[in-house]
Amino acid sequence: MPEQLVDRAAVIAAVEAAAALAMTSWRDGAAPDTRVWSKSNDSPVSDIDMEVDALLKERLTGILPEAAWLSEETADDAARLESRLLWLVDPIDGTRDYVGGRDGWCVSVALVADGQPYFAIMAAPAQQKLWVAAHGEGVTCNGDRLTGSVRQEFAGARVPADELPKIDHDLVTVTKPNSIAMRMTMVACDRADLVATLRWGHEWDVAAAHLVAQEAGAVVTDALGLPLSYNKRDPRDFGLICCAPGIHEAAVQRLEDRARKYMAP
Repeated sequence: MPEQLVDRAAVIAAVEAAAALAMTSWRDGAAPDTRVWSKSNDSPVSDIDMEVDALLKERLTGILPEAAWLSEETADDAARLESRLLWLVDPIDGTRDYVGGRDGWCVSVALVADGQPYFAIMAAPAQQKLWVAAHGEGVTCNGDRLTGSVRQEFAGARVPADELPKIDHDLVTVTKPNSIAMRMTMVACDRADLVATLRWGHEWDVAAAHLVAQEAGAVVTDALGLPLSYNKRDPRDFGLICCAPGIHEAAVQRLEDRARKYMAP
């Protein structure tokens, strides 16, 4: 893969500008200073989601015009399938935390090359954190290089969750942000050992965090342990496992029956 596909400093500046825009309406512990409504799937969205999305689209497509675009808040254009480069964007991942005045949300941007995350920026301005990851070059948070969880034993693994099923009583819950991407950074920062979901999720939810976690040493797969790829015609995957390499096999085994049951027609 080419060493440098994009002006990285310009991408970081664009994401920082988007994060600053999002912070103008966020209120700590209170509803945001922006209009909020529900989408067809009952998930919240706000004017600020749209404003951040528009800012990022203008800035990022200006930086790398040859890259296609796929975002949670923009209508999908099938022309992206013809491009080897793709901007994958979630303008605010964790909108429920954003509108609830909690800090577990982020601006998530990944540049995908040939189906894999190549460069990723995640900004969590309410926590004053910025993650920067590049394929094969590692990841930093606020300039400090990260090494993720190296846990070897599945029992006792830390999982960001409000509560766990009885079958998972041997795991340990830790604080759970609403954003799936932010939960994945917890593995990258060694504040959690395992993040797992058993539902269909979109590529924009995890692409940037995938690279952040992977460059910190974590394994990231779907719920059955299969590799993730991006810029698919249907930009979804069933489930997610993001964890320390030493517990990945055990995580797959623990989730496999449940995953196949949920996936059954």
